[in-house]
Amino acid sequence: MNTRHKIHIISMGCAKNLVDSEKLMAQIRHSNIELTPTLEGADVAVINTCGFIESAKKESLNAIVAGIRRKNSGKLKKVYAMGCLTERYRQELQEELPEVDRFFGSNQMYDVLQELGAEYKYELLGDRVLTTPGHTAYLKISEGCDNPCSFCAIPLMRGKHFSRPKEEIIGEAGKLAEMGVRELVIIAQDTTYYGLDIYGKRMLPDLLASLADVQGIEWVRLMYAYPAKFPREVLGVMAAHPRICKYLDMPVQHAADSVLKSMRRGISSARQKELIDTIRHTVPGITLRTTLIVGYPSETSAEFDELLHFVQQVRFDRLGVFVYSQEDDTTAFPLGDPIAGEEKERRRELVMEIQRGISQEKNRALVGTTQRVLVDRLEGALVVGRTEKDAPEVDHEVSIRTENPPPVGSFVDVDIVDASEYDLFATMAD
Repeated sequence: MNTRHKIHIISMGCAKNLVDSEKLMAQIRHSNIELTPTLEGADVAVINTCGFIESAKKESLNAIVAGIRRKNSGKLKKVYAMGCLTERYRQELQEELPEVDRFFGSNQMYDVLQELGAEYKYELLGDRVLTTPGHTAYLKISEGCDNPCSFCAIPLMRGKHFSRPKEEIIGEAGKLAEMGVRELVIIAQDTTYYGLDIYGKRMLPDLLASLADVQGIEWVRLMYAYPAKFPREVLGVMAAHPRICKYLDMPVQHAADSVLKSMRRGISSARQKELIDTIRHTVPGITLRTTLIVGYPSETSAEFDELLHFVQQVRFDRLGVFVYSQEDDTTAFPLGDPIAGEEKERRRELVMEIQRGISQEKNRALVGTTQRVLVDRLEGALVVGRTEKDAPEVDHEVSIRTENPPPVGSFVDVDIVDASEYDLFATMAD
């Protein structure tokens, strides 16, 4: 392959995949190979797939099939697939989709670059082509996962947990800040494991403090913090440092002890509640986000009612719900998938109905307050941004009406004048 080819990268699934795609693009660009912002302008497509749950698999397969169709019609010369889905099902995909020129696993960037005619340059480690708004970037601090969760295939696709050296992470954060990034969203399969493998102890508190000291960074936001062995020292750092967002994404998945045990989550319902109380006591005003799974094979009606009561009692600020997806080779796979899809969706909607009421109450309580907002985009005369309480893509937004729109990426103070279930409405503060 030579530099006359035009390459488009399609990134499916989570933010962790997106970071991989952004680093791949940086390496390609530094080899003087053209990247195109759309598939229509390319003659080579690289699809970075997701294999997390059934819906994500279907979405990735649809993207591959769409690329094959463009290739068959002469609009593309090459189609490549990489990432989690191909790591897990490479042999089956090769047999069923022979039109794909080559499949790569989730940790084969060097091989992808070689196939594309690009040179892997170690000195570019940490370089990115940002596909997020320029003021916000995801920062992946580790790869893989050692948690034994029964429902999850991530370790099968991404392997065992390994941390990136702290110096490498801080160096990447500095590069992002030089590019104009003001918000770092910290991600990993499990951010709480950071450092255990290379430093012999959990180093997340120290890492967060160091990231918050990077010149130019205003917000450091923590995601994917598993509750079972949560390093509580993080809370002291979060409470003390003004640049670390008073925000925590902690996926609890369920609340019934029997389901948590079958899920192999390593924590009881009582310990989860105690941890949540400690978090809220240590970091007053913190925004807590979580994710739940409904329709797990052993989830009875009584255990689902326990989950509903838990949601009503704990009152998370932000909450998302997945329906259970049976995954090959996981320890939960032999349990089957006995709960009908319609029932799973009914349970999901019941949880979200409760959460909508909680969310609206919490948003209404902000009416009349002044909030600091990061401006994400302009929509005509409307300015759209987020408070410290909201992560990009998954949380709430603030719509601001003003005749003098501030620049995208700037921080502004606004007066909240109205609220809905998931959004706030504001005017510029005096």
